[in-house]
Amino acid sequence: MNKPLVGAFLAALLLGAGAAPVVAAEPAQRAQAREAAPVAGPTAKAVTFAGTVALSNCSGSVVRSPDSAPTDPALVLSNGHCLESGFPGPGEVVVDQPSSRSFTLLDASGDGVGTLRASKVAYGTMTDTDLSLYETTSTYQQIEDRYGIRALELETAHPKEGAAITVASGYWKRTYSCDIDGFVHRLKEGRWTWKDSVRYTPECRTIGGTSGSPVIDDATGKVVAVNNTGNESGRRCTDNNPCEVDENGEVTVREGINYAQQTYTMVPCIGAGSTIDLDREGCALPKP
Repeated sequence: MNKPLVGAFLAALLLGAGAAPVVAAEPAQRAQAREAAPVAGPTAKAVTFAGTVALSNCSGSVVRSPDSAPTDPALVLSNGHCLESGFPGPGEVVVDQPSSRSFTLLDASGDGVGTLRASKVAYGTMTDTDLSLYETTSTYQQIEDRYGIRALELETAHPKEGAAITVASGYWKRTYSCDIDGFVHRLKEGRWTWKDSVRYTPECRTIGGTSGSPVIDDATGKVVAVNNTGNESGRRCTDNNPCEVDENGEVTVREGINYAQQTYTMVPCIGAGSTIDLDREGCALPKP
């Protein structure tokens, strides 16, 4: 995974000593080398940091469905593996879990303009996908009135191969521009398996701390996926080294390639008042 930046001691508290290496902070030399990744170029001029957020260990964004009302509580999107309670196990789904987590809201230039606070984890899982949705104590209208920032809209359709995209990291205040190289039938990493994952072209060399960043379609400005992982050292299907598994069970390892999880599938699950209703028509997110 594009590991959240958590120190080994805190990781042990959250996940247990046996799982701590998965989220331990990267050695400084290695992190510096990986941080030399390309940043957004001319093709991503329309994409800014407005609406992105920085978590304590990850990135995220304030998002809304096309049907969200201004008076609805704002939702913050990140990864399931960025939850403060630790990595959800395979098959585990977190719903309506109280949370007071804070998020630094960024403006278009990447400056922090305010703090949003969660009221609960509305949804979180690492099964089939890797996402978390926090409900905040602020409405979309309150955020817009106070900070002049609108939430990013979630795309309702499957993204397209070849589309130009930007990964916008609120944690690092940097962007990565590339294309959607294709889609992975099954992406397997350690104990977890994700379905129909987005594979980036090599230019998006995302690093630790970019976990949870919105993946934005440059043409529409809408969120099509959430950044979550990459194969760091060419190993096969291990933690931090996901492998691709096709429909026939054939395994492919792509060292240095990074991935995201699509978000259009969660849009039908968002009901009135930003309620996550897993029984709504069209909702295909895993249930507890």
